[in-house]
Amino acid sequence: MVLPEAQHAVVDAGKVRDYLLSHEHPIGRFKAVFFETLGYTQVEWAQLQNDLLALGRSCEAVERPKSQFGQKYEVRGTLKGPSGRQAEVMTVWVVLTGEVVPRFVTAYPG
Repeated sequence: MVLPEAQHAVVDAGKVRDYLLSHEHPIGRFKAVFFETLGYTQVEWAQLQNDLLALGRSCEAVERPKSQFGQKYEVRGTLKGPSGRQAEVMTVWVVLTGEVVPRFVTAYPG
């Protein structure tokens, strides 16, 4: 299955710019190194945002146990970055309790 309501999925700009591509974020700085090897940069953060949305809308979603916050999903796929390099990536999404739109939580090498 794909993410429910995948066409309305949301990837917050701050998650990409200030977390996944930030060398200052305590956790994100390790992910920034990975995403930069694919050619993504903090300046051009919207490209990664768009590519994560495309992955969430097109790849197989696996439902995970529901939490107090809502229903989580994992979506694994291949990102082809601006450099032309490719890598498998695991993304995590959540549909918050009371909502129907999947929201991006995180991504990491997968």
